[in-house]
Amino acid sequence: MTNSAETHLDQIPGYPGGPLVHLPELLDEPLFWLGHLYPCVLHSEEAEELLFGADYKSAEDFHRQLSGRPDWPTFTVPVAVGRLHIVHRNLKGDAGTDYLLHHPDWDRAELLARNDGHFMGPGLSWLELTAAAGNSLPGGSTTDPDSRLLLLLPAFGDLAVPDAAAERLAAALRARTAVENPEQLAAILLEDQGPCGPAHWTTTNDGQRVNDGHYSYRNPTNNFALPTERLARVTAALAS
Repeated sequence: MTNSAETHLDQIPGYPGGPLVHLPELLDEPLFWLGHLYPCVLHSEEAEELLFGADYKSAEDFHRQLSGRPDWPTFTVPVAVGRLHIVHRNLKGDAGTDYLLHHPDWDRAELLARNDGHFMGPGLSWLELTAAAGNSLPGGSTTDPDSRLLLLLPAFGDLAVPDAAAERLAAALRARTAVENPEQLAAILLEDQGPCGPAHWTTTNDGQRVNDGHYSYRNPTNNFALPTERLARVTAALAS
């Protein structure tokens, strides 16, 4: 793992912890993706075997080195309004990955999902995921749509994925990882959809995109959900 392109970032408003560090070169390391996507295979032994293959020990060593850093590797993906931040939280005793959305005009970032022992989500529908991955907007960690798709995949959950979703995900896995059977892995990932599972997305009368996930900040029936006005600005920011 190199540090040649390190750039320390300012704090994300309303998000404690850090220091944050920008390491876009990690996106070119196949072993990085195995650890990043691990939350997506937690409940499927078959998916875990497909993801890691013969690289399990190497991936474990790489992840141990990454999680042992004193800083928190952070990646960004621009969206219609603002940016999505993916933070690998190297907090001793509470490590995980946080997915946040922020715009410079907002006083605080909105936490959409987190993957750790207290997972929360989903934070993105399939349409929002693919729109962010393929928008080609500059200013993020990468403009590569495959890298963006995989960066955001653990925050996704959607019952209504189109038939072409498996092919799209398999193409990203083929391009960015060394898994031997990306088609089979993609099919399982889209069926299981990580610890939070799939959710049903709807649009309210006020135009907010919400879901029915039991652990989702975007489910207005949850007592920890984002308030109405903040749900609305998340919807506007993620609009394709």
